[in-house]
Amino acid sequence: MLRSIQWKLVIMFVLLVISVMIVVGTILLYSITDFYHQQFIRQMDNFFESEEYLPVELTADSVAEKLRVFVVQLGIDSYRDYYVLNELGVVIRASRQFSTHIESTPNIISAINGKVGREYNRSASYVDYAVPIFTEGMEGEVKYIIYIQDTKEELYQQTAQVSNNIFYALFIGLIISVVLGFLLSNTITAPIAILTRKAENLAAGNFEQIAEIKAKDEIGKLAGTFNFMAKELQQYVKEIGSEKNKMEAILLHMTDGVLAFNAQGKLIHMNLAAEKMLGLVQSEIQHFDTLFASTTADITLVALIEISNKKAVKKQIDINELHINAFFIPFQLENETEVGMMVVLQDITEQQKLEMVRREFVANVSHELKTPLTSIKSYAETLLQGLVDDKETTTHFLEVINNEADRMTRLVRDLLVLSQLDYKQTQWKKQSFCLVGLVEEVLEKLLLTAQRRKQQLAFHKKVSEVGIYGDRDKIEQVLVNVISNAIKYTPQEGEIHIYVDVIGECVQIKVIDNGMGIPQQDLARIFERFYRVDKARSRELGGTGLGLSIAREIVAAHKGSITMKSELNEGTKVVIQLPVQETKKME
Repeated sequence: MLRSIQWKLVIMFVLLVISVMIVVGTILLYSITDFYHQQFIRQMDNFFESEEYLPVELTADSVAEKLRVFVVQLGIDSYRDYYVLNELGVVIRASRQFSTHIESTPNIISAINGKVGREYNRSASYVDYAVPIFTEGMEGEVKYIIYIQDTKEELYQQTAQVSNNIFYALFIGLIISVVLGFLLSNTITAPIAILTRKAENLAAGNFEQIAEIKAKDEIGKLAGTFNFMAKELQQYVKEIGSEKNKMEAILLHMTDGVLAFNAQGKLIHMNLAAEKMLGLVQSEIQHFDTLFASTTADITLVALIEISNKKAVKKQIDINELHINAFFIPFQLENETEVGMMVVLQDITEQQKLEMVRREFVANVSHELKTPLTSIKSYAETLLQGLVDDKETTTHFLEVINNEADRMTRLVRDLLVLSQLDYKQTQWKKQSFCLVGLVEEVLEKLLLTAQRRKQQLAFHKKVSEVGIYGDRDKIEQVLVNVISNAIKYTPQEGEIHIYVDVIGECVQIKVIDNGMGIPQQDLARIFERFYRVDKARSRELGGTGLGLSIAREIVAAHKGSITMKSELNEGTKVVIQLPVQETKKME
């Protein structure tokens, strides 16, 4: 009920009347109170300025007697009393015997100090006035104080009467406002209710709705607009068929992002996927040609319409570092003479990246195989042609062929290992074993190589035994790969330190060397397949470029991690973390 306009208008009238009466009543009551206070002060000022109240002989009795003569001028009655106080503010005479005690007020204190006390406090229950009387021959000294106090009972009676009158007026005003509110609101809500019923019929499909215009005000304009809308809506329904065909075409060809442009190149539709691809909202796209001018595709709307012949045209474009297949599909607009353009955007960035990785991988494998094959073929042809008579040279050639064959064997073996890891075909032989013992075995195997290079290979174990669950041979392959890399890329007389410790629930293996280090720009790609920082040196040392990739895959399969930190010419630090099964600390 309260949601009705009629009731809202009535409530508005009621609240308006209440607000006005509250404001008027408050101002009126305040005005009466102020008038009463000012009238009291004015009356006292006029009386005491004449000095007729001063007796010839200055005593308490003579002052009191003099005041009794002027009780009419002072307005002394049952609500107002006078008092005679000494210089300390103590009552010594009063208009009534029972009113001999009063509290010290600010005005009494002012009179004690030789000033007329005429200030009043609105919140106080009384209004008062105090006049000092000075002694003869002792100018400036207060001997008596005449104090007048009014209890404001008469004021309270007046304000109560005024308040009652205000409430009666408010009650009558509310009745009038309710009646007027209903009468006025009915002139507004009645025609609105008629228009509402006709609008409901219009929404139900009955377009033969005509609203009768009885006035020329806003309601009449609303009725005229309703009639115009009913006629226009009937025409718009016919155009919905064309819009339906357009939407069906969009849904039929949509693969990802979808945009639709009219014949003038203005954007008329755009889905969320297209907004994400383009990084733009619909309001930011001004024209078809402006949008695609920033891409790698050299296309315009007019050219596309000419070459499309009502068929889809495919273009590959680059937008915001995305590779996108764009399908440009013309469609007929509602006037049947103009052709719009729908654009379907398909994100192929991931496919392009995968294709690039595949091509790079094939190129790397081909290059890695080509080098040893070329060496084998050239040395073998030389031997077959009998151009080498020296047995020592022949032996050298055969050793080169054997070494290159071994290099190809290692490469193929590493490729097979990666392939098995990628396709989850690795046969894991997991068991519980002591990692400290495995590290010691690996260091023992690589110690001779380090000694040949006059390198110091130091093992620092913080625990005596660390039990882990995994494939012992695969973990050994990881350790051999990492430590042998440290030996290869650390110069002679360098130092390599291996640490084993338990951090939380993981065993941590750190391999730290003071070798050549890795540039920062290469560090992020160091675990990529076939990636080498120094390709010539890596091949010279017999590396395939797959060792670290295999190590990362093996560690990840054991739910661990491998990270590397390095600075050029400062050394490298490799950290391997594996889940620990059991630990025994060093004594």
